[in-house]
Amino acid sequence: MSKNKNKSLVRQVQEVFKSKLRIGEAKHDAKKQGGGGVLDGIYSWNTYRGYLNKSLAFARWAKEHYGVKTLITARPYVDAYLQHYIDREYSPYTQKTIASALAKLYGCSTKDFIPTQTRHRANITRSRKGKSKVKFSEVRNQEFVDFCRATGLRRHEIKKLKPENLGFDKASGRYVIMGLKGKGGRPLEVPVLCEKAVDRIKSTPAGQLVWDRIPSNADIHSYRADYCKSIYIALSRKSPRVSVIIVVATSKE
Repeated sequence: MSKNKNKSLVRQVQEVFKSKLRIGEAKHDAKKQGGGGVLDGIYSWNTYRGYLNKSLAFARWAKEHYGVKTLITARPYVDAYLQHYIDREYSPYTQKTIASALAKLYGCSTKDFIPTQTRHRANITRSRKGKSKVKFSEVRNQEFVDFCRATGLRRHEIKKLKPENLGFDKASGRYVIMGLKGKGGRPLEVPVLCEKAVDRIKSTPAGQLVWDRIPSNADIHSYRADYCKSIYIALSRKSPRVSVIIVVATSKE
């Protein structure tokens, strides 16, 4: 605690989250080993950045309103901070995200804070993109949309995709995308579900990006959901040709 007296609240928050980084490690393995590793660890850069920003906002708020200088003295004001968002009718999702970030900051559970509002299934938006003023035309970008639905790749994965990432799985008789790093730095190996997508990758010159321009307003997450649905349907039919598809479960969003 004495060491933190000479550090700003911002620095204290940054150091806490830096110490929790587990990029490249498998969260699944940590769960199997048990203990507090899963609660303490952060396995995704997106989670790290999101939780860090939410916690920094809390630290600045606590300093401004209560003059605190350490995370320990700021801890009693977490409930008041959450109540601030509840009273202003922020979405239950936002409330829960803030609570989760602060629970990670303090190494505790969200149950240690006041309860946030509950999300109802009917109000959940499946897409991760909000409504954009610039309308995205799936008709004009049909090849890209079909490619996303055939590969299930995230935006940052598509940005790095090259022909060298295409392989062939003899056991299933399917082409697969491999060698890319997915969420949390984990290596991917996912099946390609249509020949047009395979042809697109094959026709790209070696060393070049398969997609050098990605539409900014494309709802890639929803296409990934379509991909997962196709896999689920294929597995439910117990088709022998899709046995390799089960590997996608190791790379969930």
